[in-house]
Amino acid sequence: MDSQLQQFKAEFFKALAHPLRIRILELLRTGDKFVNELQTELRVDGSVVSQQLALLRNKNIVIGSKDGTKVTYSVKDPLIFELLDITRRIFNNSLNDTITMLQRMENDATNDWH
Repeated sequence: MDSQLQQFKAEFFKALAHPLRIRILELLRTGDKFVNELQTELRVDGSVVSQQLALLRNKNIVIGSKDGTKVTYSVKDPLIFELLDITRRIFNNSLNDTITMLQRMENDATNDWH
């Protein structure tokens, strides 16, 4: 069972491993969207958006619902937004660590001159 979970996690994170797919998910946070809406907001070709959505759909991260001739996309599990929020916090922590290290280096260099 552990190996199945690890495999799921690896495949899940692989599906998220593209900046455009992350941006799509961030846009879907505000609600369901059509491909053309995502295309407009992302400023990329519709076929590129469709490719990325297909990958996310194949991994059950987004779902598509027919609305006439168009398909509306939404996030299957809203917990994905918590994951994106946690990732932002991890990024901020890393950034803060880097800033602290640079400040220490700057202080050390200043103290060496005195």
